[in-house]
Amino acid sequence: MASRLPTTFRQFGVATRALVVFTIGLGVIYPLAMTGAAQALFNDNANGSVVQVHGKDVGSDLIGQAYTKQATKDGKPEVDADGEPVMVADPLWFQTRPSAVDYDAMGSAASQLGPNNADLLAAVQERRKAVADLEGVNPSQVPPDAVTASGSGLDPQISPAYAALQINRVARERGLDVAKVNQLVEDNTQGRTFGFLGEPRVNVVTLNNDLAALK
Repeated sequence: MASRLPTTFRQFGVATRALVVFTIGLGVIYPLAMTGAAQALFNDNANGSVVQVHGKDVGSDLIGQAYTKQATKDGKPEVDADGEPVMVADPLWFQTRPSAVDYDAMGSAASQLGPNNADLLAAVQERRKAVADLEGVNPSQVPPDAVTASGSGLDPQISPAYAALQINRVARERGLDVAKVNQLVEDNTQGRTFGFLGEPRVNVVTLNNDLAALK
């Protein structure tokens, strides 16, 4: 037994030193180096792609938001049977596509409803009518992305067609020139990734932030 103790102590010492070295190297130095590189090279992305209005953080250009207000009935705020506020689209803002998770990043998911699901079809028809009423157009003019959620439920982008449908309404409600609003839409339109992946899209979060920044 006595002859084995020195060997055991040596092995213990080697293991302890290895633990310290790897803890410092991989648990401290490596994370600090990666954090420093991310801050230096990709500062905006590393900090969550935060967008600001008048110096105040208002969201991320990667996560959609709901632009709503409480509905009124007979001049009073409307509530449902449970006493919860009834929310409707706020005409002052460009609207995003529906979200199965109310843009809660903690629960990113699709509805998992198939294209022939009766509940989904009813929801689509209801959304189509609501969008048509809001924009003052025929339901046949409502683009598909205005009535269907994205796979993640978080995407802040809409199609250029849906953005164009909303320009007149936003300009009218805000008392802005249509050409000015159209220019804002163009400024927030992204082309296909690498020129061939996906479709052109308009980031509603950055677009509405530009609207909010207008005097």
